[in-house]
Amino acid sequence: MNRDNALNLRSFWKIQIIGWGCFYLFDLLESIHQFLTKRLYIDEETVPIVFMFLGSCALRPFCRWLLRQSPSWIAFELKAAAAAMVTSVPVACAAGLILRIFNPVPWHALVAVLMWSFFILFIWCSLYFSIKQWQRSNEEKERLLRAESEVREARLLALRYQLNPHFLFNSLNAISMLILDEKGPEARRMLAQIGDLLRISLASEVKAEVELSQELAFTEGYLAIEQTRFGERLRIDITVPFETRDAMVPNMLLQPLVENAVRYGVAPLVEGGWVAIRSSLQADRLRIVIGNSGRRGEGKHKNNGNGIGLGNTEERLKTLYGTDFDFSLAWPEAGGCEVVLELPLRRAPNLQEVSLCGL
Repeated sequence: MNRDNALNLRSFWKIQIIGWGCFYLFDLLESIHQFLTKRLYIDEETVPIVFMFLGSCALRPFCRWLLRQSPSWIAFELKAAAAAMVTSVPVACAAGLILRIFNPVPWHALVAVLMWSFFILFIWCSLYFSIKQWQRSNEEKERLLRAESEVREARLLALRYQLNPHFLFNSLNAISMLILDEKGPEARRMLAQIGDLLRISLASEVKAEVELSQELAFTEGYLAIEQTRFGERLRIDITVPFETRDAMVPNMLLQPLVENAVRYGVAPLVEGGWVAIRSSLQADRLRIVIGNSGRRGEGKHKNNGNGIGLGNTEERLKTLYGTDFDFSLAWPEAGGCEVVLELPLRRAPNLQEVSLCGL
């Protein structure tokens, strides 16, 4: 059992014991008026509640399984009602058998225990669902807050990469070569591209997630600089269908991965190479593949050399999605190297619908 599961189980038992203890005391206090009219049998109050407590413990695995199916509220309530009814039958029968040891129990009393057990267990399932939804909401908010912090750090690291000596040396050297070759327009274009990339980095709003189209636009700006520097040695293939462009992805996701692809899959090769970006939808998942012409092992021990490599990207994915993502590095039989990402499909909000809702 991992640490998170242990904490969840501990929290469950704490809430379970406190909740049922308070319910038992309330039930006793509510029945105290019977002291004035007749004798109060503690066992008649205690035994049914003890078995309802055990019934709620038995319902927990079913409720956990049901929550993993992510049903609607109505579907959950209907299935919870059925489970509560099924569980209340053995609860009422067991309570009746125990109570018969102390006093005769008429059949209508067992029916009352059955209906009371069903009602309480159904309420318990609803409370369990509500608490879990509240916990999930809080965890999502905390995760997004951590992601916002990670995005700020990623931006600083990306800017550090853009301004690091290696990048500046190559860019300025490429510009000087263009000037020496009397290619003034190309040199001016490359300077403008570097300026545009830095301006976009500084001006864009810090968000945990952005549309794939926005992330792709920034990455294309970076590739434009590298295209000017490498010329025909760098071949670019971007295949991003329209239906994937409004999917939400982590901010600063593509650029460091594409940077690795250029650095380790193109730059070391005398003949140059290619970089490909592809996206597709698979059910409720967004699949992104960043491929390059690199050979197996190329850059294997260097992928964090720029400070925002594969390890940093994986950490940010964990912060945003927990374990609900896939991130792998592969070398296909056809050649080259691929970084494969599979993320939960989240659509960008429709601005028109948002504005209409605000009216």
